[in-house]
Amino acid sequence: MKKNLLVLFLLLLTTGTYAQVSVRGSMGIQFISVPSLTDYLYQFPDDLPDFTSAVVFSAEGGYPVSDNTELALELAYLYNSYNSTVNGGQYTLSYDIIMPSVIYYYVIKGRGYSFKLGGGAGVRFALVEEKFPSFMAENYSSTGVGFLLKAEGNTSLGGNFYANIGGDIRYDLNGEPKNNGTAIQNKIAHENVSMNAFSVGVHLGLTYQF
Repeated sequence: MKKNLLVLFLLLLTTGTYAQVSVRGSMGIQFISVPSLTDYLYQFPDDLPDFTSAVVFSAEGGYPVSDNTELALELAYLYNSYNSTVNGGQYTLSYDIIMPSVIYYYVIKGRGYSFKLGGGAGVRFALVEEKFPSFMAENYSSTGVGFLLKAEGNTSLGGNFYANIGGDIRYDLNGEPKNNGTAIQNKIAHENVSMNAFSVGVHLGLTYQF
């Protein structure tokens, strides 16, 4: 079923009125809160704020459904890390979240600009790497689902290129990352660490309209 939906979307992007198809690439900052992970990291010397900044890269292809609506497929990648000195050695925890989403937009168009407001959902893949002062490393992964609300604007740079600026709000149920069935343990709270996250982000990029 997923393969058939992907083939259908690709066919939409390669047929019809080409002048309406758009492709965007961007990077930005996501202010992210992962409460369970923050509680786990409190066992180390450095205090962490509820929200930390992560870098996000994303690409999106969109195809109009009507004059004022658009269906898009976005692939976003988020990276964040935490470092601390423990017993004279370096401790590092980093995580990646891969976020493919299908987004439905309402579009307002004008001469040389467009504004889009939409919402969507998709599967989420979380990868966590934990490195200890002993040079031992553990890798964990989980699969979940996420939801987002998004707004972005495009302003013409000439030809088919547009400057893109946007923002989003995300809620991702990434689950409990595991390594061969073993989750990250918060021994103080006596619970598994969850990567469920709430975030708010901004991005800048370029849009090309065919």
